[in-house]
Amino acid sequence: MEKTVSEAIGYRRSVRVFRDDLKLDSEKVRKCLENAVLAPTSSNLQLWEFYHVVEKDKLERLTEACLNQNAAKTAQQMVVVVSRKDLWRKRAKSNISFLKNAYGNKPEKEYSRREKFALTYYKKLIPTVYSDFLGILGWIKYATFNIIGLFKPVYRQVRRSDMRIVAHKSAGLAAENFMISMAAIGYDTCPMEGSDTLLVKRILNLPMGAEITMVVGCGIRAEHGIYGKRFRVPFEEVYRQV
Repeated sequence: MEKTVSEAIGYRRSVRVFRDDLKLDSEKVRKCLENAVLAPTSSNLQLWEFYHVVEKDKLERLTEACLNQNAAKTAQQMVVVVSRKDLWRKRAKSNISFLKNAYGNKPEKEYSRREKFALTYYKKLIPTVYSDFLGILGWIKYATFNIIGLFKPVYRQVRRSDMRIVAHKSAGLAAENFMISMAAIGYDTCPMEGSDTLLVKRILNLPMGAEITMVVGCGIRAEHGIYGKRFRVPFEEVYRQV
């Protein structure tokens, strides 16, 4: 029986050693990835990709790229979460197409104020925020927006480095959806940041603009696959009600 959300969160641990006698159902892992893409994402741009690795050769090469850590060596499958900030134009066009269809593909003059705002958001605001040239435009926008910010609240994360962070945050949210979904069905995961990301990109034949958010080892926990009890800083130290 599938676990509740709270049960799945409690069950999820970063498993370092997976069993080799119990196999994962690839279709179930795929279903968990379908849950991943339902995660919230900045401006609904969905600047992510998920590489579900099941081929033995690629698993071995990825293990090396993940510095031969146990969570990679014993993983039956891996999922590579990839941030694709470089696809913002394509994703913006997809949103525009979706919105026009949702509005009934009517003439532009018939759009309501709210509908016009939504389309303008993807046609003008997104290009303004994401467009850049060697980082120069980003700094110009950053200076401009901060001057405007002297007089009113304004969005300030407009540099190329800022937009990279935005894309990785969205990819991280999707990765958590995936891992909680895996935990809900009794499957285990281990998110790994320790990897040679350039090598991972080469193994997966990714373009230059793609960035690795994390590699997730997947399997079923071995008896001693979890290294110790869970430690968390006391809730009172991180919780503030204001």
